[in-house]
Amino acid sequence: SRFPILYSLFVQFLTFASLKSKLTDSMIIDVPKEIKTNENRVALTPAGALELSKRGHKVYVQQGAGVNSGFTDAAYEQRGATILPTIEEVYKIAEMIIKVKEPIASEYPLIRKDQLLFTYFHFASYEPLTKAMIESGSVCLAYETVELPDRSLPLLVPMSEVAGRMAVQEGAKFLEKPEGGRGVLLGGVPGVAPANVLVLGGGIVGTQAAKMAAGLGAMVTILDVNLNRLRYLSDVMPPNVRTLYSNEVNIRELIGDHDLIIGAVLIPGAKAPMLITRDMLKSMRPGTVLVDVAVDQGGCIETCRPTTHDDPIFVIDGVVHYCVANMPGAVPYTSTIALTNATLPYAIKLADKGWKEASRQDAALKTGLNVVNGKVVYKGVADAFGLPLETVDSVL
Repeated sequence: SRFPILYSLFVQFLTFASLKSKLTDSMIIDVPKEIKTNENRVALTPAGALELSKRGHKVYVQQGAGVNSGFTDAAYEQRGATILPTIEEVYKIAEMIIKVKEPIASEYPLIRKDQLLFTYFHFASYEPLTKAMIESGSVCLAYETVELPDRSLPLLVPMSEVAGRMAVQEGAKFLEKPEGGRGVLLGGVPGVAPANVLVLGGGIVGTQAAKMAAGLGAMVTILDVNLNRLRYLSDVMPPNVRTLYSNEVNIRELIGDHDLIIGAVLIPGAKAPMLITRDMLKSMRPGTVLVDVAVDQGGCIETCRPTTHDDPIFVIDGVVHYCVANMPGAVPYTSTIALTNATLPYAIKLADKGWKEASRQDAALKTGLNVVNGKVVYKGVADAFGLPLETVDSVL
């Protein structure tokens, strides 16, 4: 009170310092509309936008980005986000881009040096994307390689759960005769045997697929190379599910009398192993349905190639192939909420601390780094294309 001018200046200084700190610590986070064919998901729910906004971060969402998932622009604005009309504006101002699917060619020129992209990349399955991100100088943190100490993949799990369940749902549909299948009802009826379902891989996708198929009454066989996993599945699955060790002999013996075959194998960040070769199709009955959930990692069935929800199947040697690379995009309301539930805690860490410090402190985020400022720092990606591998510590 004796020095009102000095006191006033001191208060102004503290206010300015506090404001400067907030501005320094805040991050500009942008959510573009997904433009991959029939991709209806959005990377962040309005609830997720609110959680980031509450922490002082600026959240921008492209106009209409959430509409196909059931979230209006108004819902985002009510939770503190700002709507931007074009994808160009979204990329122009963003420090961190949160997406669902990997950028496609039209987005490559929009990506800037040092810009953080947090999304599914699946680099090992597509070299042009890998090269484009290297050239961009951006920081690519892939959902699918964020890995916990127990080797689980927390950001892949929710979409794997959706894809595993959908694999049976779609497989059952395409087993119908009008869709090109054998005309087999998955669960059969009294007096008529149910369908035989073969699941290649006993991970999240395979487990969910087996549960769905078994619940519908099919006879299910799960193959895996992990005996501990097979023991676990043998204990928890119902009586109409059996487990077998996965090898070429067993696969060749089984494919001839199974109606629906689901490829559900995964090697984190690397190309999927080839388990069904073209010559094996000759052993299958006409109308057998193949669903390759691993297609976004290159596929585990040699004859599979990525398809879309608009044109989901093709037929080779009488065998129906369903190879949609973004299966969860068909159920975007469920998928978007499930994805945000998993990604939001990591997005908050990245926003609060910056990608370098967050990755130093969180080993799971550290494993998510794939391409950083033109350097490949994930072994599976480097191996897939014969690229030089830098240590992740060298970029941190």
